[in-house]
Amino acid sequence: MSDERASGGDRQGSGGDRAPWDRDPDPTLSALETELAGVARRVERKIDPGVAALVAAIGTLAVVAALLLPWVDGATGWQLLVGAQSVGPLPRLFTFTATAFGIVTSALALTTRYWALAWISAVGCGISLVNGVWAVWSRQTVAPEGVEGPGPGLILAVVGVALLTFTWARISLQRR
Repeated sequence: MSDERASGGDRQGSGGDRAPWDRDPDPTLSALETELAGVARRVERKIDPGVAALVAAIGTLAVVAALLLPWVDGATGWQLLVGAQSVGPLPRLFTFTATAFGIVTSALALTTRYWALAWISAVGCGISLVNGVWAVWSRQTVAPEGVEGPGPGLILAVVGVALLTFTWARISLQRR
């Protein structure tokens, strides 16, 4: 160790050059550090669902197919969604939440692979699952005399949303 460094003197080497630890940062290295920090932030926001992406796609397809099948009293899911038929508030509420979270948000999360959208899909599909079970329960217990129970579309939609709930929860909690 040189006497100058040991005594806390001037930190200059021979010829007046500054020591490497006292030099001003290289502008190209600063730009590279900034770029790497940006890449790290972008990577942290993304998910890699792997095989679970196929399961989520199947769940989304099940919800789409369920909208085409009869839900209650011969009314299809899409008829309830657009208000063409009215069979009560709970099945209609479920069509809104299943469409918003089971189809739209899930499709956006699959295509963009943003962690925030996967998390929103998990929470939203969970809320939709509760709405769906509630809609099925309402058709079996408090439906007026002579009204049919839940149709195959309503049951398929509940199963599809349940699949999506657990798939998105697993993906968003893993955050690979």
